[in-house]
This record gives sequence, structure tokens and C-alpha cells, in this order.
Amino acid sequence: MAPVVDRSIRALLGDDPDSVLVPESYDGLRSPRERGYVVESAAELLLKRKLDQIEAGTIAVCGPRGAGKSTLLESCVEDAGFGILAQAPATYAPHDFLLSLSVQLCETYIKSEGFEVPEFTRLSNVRRALRRAWTRCKKVLKWLIFALPALVLVALGSAAATRSAASARTDDVVAGAARHIEMLEMLARDTWNGQAAGTAVSLLLLGATWWRLRRATRWNYFGRFTLIFTWIVGLLLIVGSAIWALTDEDVQQRLSGVSPELLGKILLYLGVWFLCRKAVEENWRIPPGFMREAARKYCPMLGSATLFLLLIVVLRNPQTQAVLADEENPLRVALALLGLALMRAGSWEPRPGEPALVTQCRNHLYRLQTTQMSTAAIATGASQVLTLGTTHSTSISTVPPNFPEVVSDFRELLGNIAMKFQKRGDRVIVAIDEVDRLGSDTQALAFLSEIKAVLGVPHVHYLISVAEDVGAAFVRRGLPHRDVTDSSLDDVVYVQPTVLSESRVILARRAPGLSDPYVMLAHVLSGGIPRDLLRYGRHIMETREKTQSDELTDISRGLVLQELAETLSGFRTLLSKQHWTPDTHEILYAFRTLGAHLRGACPCTEREVQFALEHFAIHSPEILRSEPHPALPDTARQLIDEAAAYAYFSLTLLDIFGREGFDRRRQAAEALGTNGDPELLAEARQELGLSPYSARPLISAIREAWSLPLQPQSTASAIPAPRTRRCTLHALRGSE
Repeated sequence: MAPVVDRSIRALLGDDPDSVLVPESYDGLRSPRERGYVVESAAELLLKRKLDQIEAGTIAVCGPRGAGKSTLLESCVEDAGFGILAQAPATYAPHDFLLSLSVQLCETYIKSEGFEVPEFTRLSNVRRALRRAWTRCKKVLKWLIFALPALVLVALGSAAATRSAASARTDDVVAGAARHIEMLEMLARDTWNGQAAGTAVSLLLLGATWWRLRRATRWNYFGRFTLIFTWIVGLLLIVGSAIWALTDEDVQQRLSGVSPELLGKILLYLGVWFLCRKAVEENWRIPPGFMREAARKYCPMLGSATLFLLLIVVLRNPQTQAVLADEENPLRVALALLGLALMRAGSWEPRPGEPALVTQCRNHLYRLQTTQMSTAAIATGASQVLTLGTTHSTSISTVPPNFPEVVSDFRELLGNIAMKFQKRGDRVIVAIDEVDRLGSDTQALAFLSEIKAVLGVPHVHYLISVAEDVGAAFVRRGLPHRDVTDSSLDDVVYVQPTVLSESRVILARRAPGLSDPYVMLAHVLSGGIPRDLLRYGRHIMETREKTQSDELTDISRGLVLQELAETLSGFRTLLSKQHWTPDTHEILYAFRTLGAHLRGACPCTEREVQFALEHFAIHSPEILRSEPHPALPDTARQLIDEAAAYAYFSLTLLDIFGREGFDRRRQAAEALGTNGDPELLAEARQELGLSPYSARPLISAIREAWSLPLQPQSTASAIPAPRTRRCTLHALRGSE
């Protein structure tokens, strides 16, 4: 049935079955920063290879804005044994930036070691004492909530067995204790009277040995021996209880009645509980991300539910009830619980002291974030009668660290941390993001020159996000001169825009079920920039709700026209700042007229919008070249050419995606050569960001491959005026 139904549905959908927008979910598009939706890119693999090739160094990550540089840095910091991610300030001061970086380093390391970051707030001694007391009270209260009911239940369950065992063996225990006490009394009397010389010598040696145990190391050995002995006693109690139960004839007879099916079910529940516990404790080398978070969240719940089901199965089954009903089982369980308590006591370890590196970080934070003062005063008086006296007071205040001192302290502290993690085989990464937002490449290079002093720490990898021009300066180092990139950077990783296959993977993770034509549309509009790819994916869903249509022709047309209207509005705002004369006013008029067409676009005005867009995209540059305006500034000419080229690109998208038979026309275009490849449309969008003059021939070649006209179909000498009234048929849809 499945193949027949599939063919029937495709036959009903027509020539373009994938042009119908029916996504399964698009939650990933609404959460662009969610780490669970991030896919591994080629740039990430390249960066990991470069990190493996060098023990320490500085790698620049460059690429266009929105290409995923920040996501790449976050992934590397998350995968590292220890890492910090700092944001470069828009208006930087080297001293302030390094102070902030030092504070972040100290706080991150203190948290990673499981200690609390000190809060430098002004609290009175009373409030500080109350806060400390309240914290301890909460811990004691939480312990009592579980300890008291557990103690009552254990005492109630073991009371009868304990009384029975005590009554049966009380006389023997009392008699044995009396004999040992009498023997000790005789030994002490004989030693005191000088009749036991050997015992006296033994006591002298024992006293000297006990005195030597006062030292910390020897006392630690004695304490460890005591804990180990306690743990062994507990283990013997548990093993003895189990052997006692298994060698009891009544228990053996009742165990023989347990079916293999029930025994297998019990073992299955125990296995699932054990696996859940191990998954929570060790994470089983699960890589960071969505799976680790899911394991941490759901494995404890699954383990608790499995243990609860096991108790129900054991307590409600008649076969296991017969085994549990043995009269000596309460005493065996009590001994096993006592042994477990002794093993827990033997496994106790004193709370470790604060590591030296944590103390160093804490002291460094005090130095960076506080001003410490010390005051000493001495007052002297002649006598109680004469009040004449003198007072001497001194005040000492620490000087805030200067720039060289901050650099030295930062390098020393980071070097110590890196040495510790390097011995574990872990990597230390310091990532500095948003350097490309400093403005020009000159400012970015100046920033690198200032922070160069903290680079080059042994066993530390620095990742710095920079703009493309800074990466280009590193590539052409020595041609003809050298700059700061040559001495600051060890390598460069370019984060390139995605190709169509990579965009498919990204959108398949974030919006399952999104068909290929819509993936191509989002990829082409974004030019392969991942941030814009997600934005246009959301705009596709938004346009679907706005047009109330699931067809590619309606959604693509609405999306392209909306983007074009917003872009031309931005160009018109920039043009309004130029100097205009009566001879050049028709240019602004053309912008306003085309904007009016786009704002009132609907299916009834499709042909009019097409003519207006063709005239603006194709005729505007020709008019400027054939009828030059001397009064028109060069900046305005550049903006007009850029707007016309973008309109030419939008017109091409309307002709490709906004017509019926997309699959058939795409196959025909691809058969003509590389100019028909949809990937070339994304390259044309990227070329628009460089120059409209190089992008226009590329768009014309694409139109020729798709059999689209290179000249406007309308012969009008100007853009036709828009309708004075809105379309009543589509007014409601337009308002929505």
C-alpha cells in the first residue's frame, strides 16, 4: 500500500510535489542559540585539526558577520578541559579589558574546582553570621527530614529481631565481659605492685608510641588504619549475613520455588537501575551537548522508577514473599544495614582543603576587585589626672595593579592552571570574541598589538575572532611589509559561507520536513550565511502565515517582495542624506514609486509590479550612464547602482521561484551547465556584498541559463504609477 499511496499523493500534488510547505516542526528556527541544534561544520573540523597540531599558540578565526564564528568558539571552549570566552569591548582600554579577563579567569577556575566565588559585598557582622547560621540550619533540616523517618522505620523493623537476639545471648555476653574486666583488674593490680615487669615495659612502650602519634602524618596513618578496619568489619557483616541466609535450609527450600522468569525479571530491573546510576555518575564519556543534558535529567528518574517497580514485583509476588517471610531475615537485614553503615563510615574522607591554585585565584580577585586598608593607632597618656597625651595613626592602602603587573599576574596564574590541566591531558582555551566589531581593521590590529603581551602562555590555545581583512593581513604577511598579525597569530581559520548541502543539513536539524525548494530559497537569500539562513527560515514560516498559502509561488513571492521593499527603504534613507537638485529628483521619485508598488503588491497587481521592478533593475543604471548628472555625487551613484543590482537579483528570484514548474525548470537549467546550478544564486548574493558591477554580469548569466529575458518586457520609458486604490479582494490578506 505504501508505494501506491505515495504515487497517488504525488499525482494529486502535480508537477512540483515538494513546493508544498508542510514542515514537521520548526522549533530549531525559533531557538537560534540552542546548542542542541548545532551541527558540526567543516570549519570546526579544520580548527580541531589545527589545535591538535600545535601544543600552544594563537589562532585567528575570521569570516563574514553571521558565518558562525561565535558558535565555533563556544563549541571549542565547551569541549576543552578548561576554557573561558571573553567578549571584546566595542570601545576598549587594554588595562580594563585585561582586568575583566583576569577576573573571569579566576571566577571560572574557582567554579570548576567546586568552590564558591567570593562576594565582595558590604555586610555587617550580624548579617554575615545570620546568613551562615541559616545556611547550616537548612542543611541540618534537610538531613533530619530524611534521617528521622529512616531511623524510625529501621528501628521498628529490627526491634523484634534485636530483642530476640539480645535475650538469647545476654547472659553469655555479661559473663564474658565480667571475666575480661576481672582479668584487667588483676593485671593492673599486679603492674602497680611491681609483680608484672613485662606488662609494665609494654605499657611504657605503648605510651611513648601514642605520644609520637601526635604528629599530623602519623595521626593520619592511624586514622586511615582505623577507617580501613571499620570498612572491613562492615564488609564482613554484609558477607556474613548473605552467607547465613544462603546456607539456611529453610531459605534454600523457599528459593527453590522461585521461577526462572521471576528471577530474570528481577535481574533485568537491577541491571537497568545499575546502568542509570553509572550513566549519571560517570556520564559514560557522553560528549557535551543535548545527549549529556538528557542523560543527566532523565537517567535519575528512570533509575528511581525502575527501583520502585522492582520493590513492587518483589513484595507482591507470592514466591518472593515466602522467601522474605523467614523469621531470621529481620536480624540478617539489620546486620547487613549495620555493615553498610560501617562501610560508609570507613569510606569517609575529610573535606579536602582549598587547593593552592584556588587560593591564588581568590587572592587575585581580592587584589583586583577590592581596596584593602590597614590602620594602626597608639595612644599614650601621662596619668589619670593629666589628660595630656599623644596619638599616632598610620593607614596603609593597596595600590591598584598597573598594566604590566596585570599582565604578569595573568600570565603566571594562567600558566599554573594550564600546567595542571596539561598533566591531565586536557586542553586550555582562552577565546576572545567580537574583535571584528571594533570597527576598522586598524582598530582591530591595534587591539591585537595591545593584548599581545598576554599571548604565548605555554600549554594555552588562544582563539581570537577577527574580521576578514585582519585574516587577509596575516595571509599577505611580508608582502611588502609586516604588521602585528605576523608576530601575534600562529594560524588562521576561515569560516566560509555554507554551500547548499551544508544548508540542507542545518535546516534538516532545525526544521524537519522543510522541502528542498524552500531550503534553496533560504540558502540563496542568505548567501550561505548561517545566521541569515535561520532568519530567512523563520521568515518563510512567517510569510506562510501571512499569505495563508502553502505554495512555493505565493510564499517566495511574498518573501522576496518584502525583503526588497525593506532594502530599498534603507537605500532611500541613505540617499536622503545626499545633496539633490531639481535635475536629479526623478531618482528619488523612482525609489518612491517602486516602493509603493511593492507595498501594495497582491496577485491582482503582479504584472504591474513585474514591469516596475524590471524598469528599475535594468533601466536605472542605463539611464545614469546615458544621461550623466554632473550634480549627482559619486556616493549617490554607488548607492543607486547597488540598489538596482539588488533589485535585479530579486527580480531573478521572482522569475525562478515565483513561477509554476520549479522542478522542471531547474532540471532544464542545470542541464545547460554550471550557470544553472542553484548554488550560483547564493554566490551572486555574496557578490552583491562586494560590488554591484561584478554581481550584475553573474546574475545575467544565471538568467540566461534559466531562459529568462535580459531586457524588460515593458517598453514604457518610466516606472508606471501604482494604483490609487487598494485591491478590495486581497485587502484583508495584505493587512494581515
